[in-house]
Amino acid sequence: MSLVPASAAATAGAFTVLIPARLASTRLADKPLADIAGLPMVVRVAQRAAQSAAQRVVVAADDERIVQACAAHGVEAVLTDKGHANGSDRLAQACTLLGLDGEDIVVNVQGDEPLIDPALIDACAELLVQREDCVMGTAAHTIESEADWRNPNVVKVVLDAAGRALYFTRANVPFWRDAVPPDALPSPAPLRHIGLYAYRAGFLRRYPTLEPSPLERIESLEQLRVLWHGERIAVHVAAQAPGPGVDTPADLERVRALLAQT
Repeated sequence: MSLVPASAAATAGAFTVLIPARLASTRLADKPLADIAGLPMVVRVAQRAAQSAAQRVVVAADDERIVQACAAHGVEAVLTDKGHANGSDRLAQACTLLGLDGEDIVVNVQGDEPLIDPALIDACAELLVQREDCVMGTAAHTIESEADWRNPNVVKVVLDAAGRALYFTRANVPFWRDAVPPDALPSPAPLRHIGLYAYRAGFLRRYPTLEPSPLERIESLEQLRVLWHGERIAVHVAAQAPGPGVDTPADLERVRALLAQT
């Protein structure tokens, strides 16, 4: 079974989806291989990504078992080193293995997002077609609850007038000094960052050579390295939140239940 959509002809906006998949997980053992309705999770993710306009969908795996599971279901995969510090480093190696460079557009779809919206993938890729001033694109959606706004596990992003990221943070920003009542959400609504990234492949291959930012270490957000070095990230504001990802056994059961309803 091919995962290359027939409609994805080679065009100026062509792009490749890369899915980083790491077998080790502290909260869910062998997470990429977790069964979801009869298929490994990473295969589910690849199948969703193939519904986008991507020319190619490739899993960047750190273990031969992931490669074998992908091959069994017609999903292309490459084996990368186990020691990468983060997904961006893994994808940089995958770009080298696949011969992607320069202005080639790569979209990083996380391997634990089996409900990812293919249209959101397309929107992130299109950002880099339209925004030559940016080396990366990503996505966000409005925050509608105070609990999410104050939750440090919910990453926020603030934008400039041109829709580029000014900063990513775990803090509740922007801070509304004159809020009435004092705990009201800012207006316009704050934005929650969605962990989906589009890159120019040349920059992605250069990313591991950039010195980590002090802000990156403090916030534990690797995208801050990009801003620290003066590069720009375009942000697509989605109309709604994406489907839930899988980090824990409880998340896995929730996604299984959601798919069982479709």
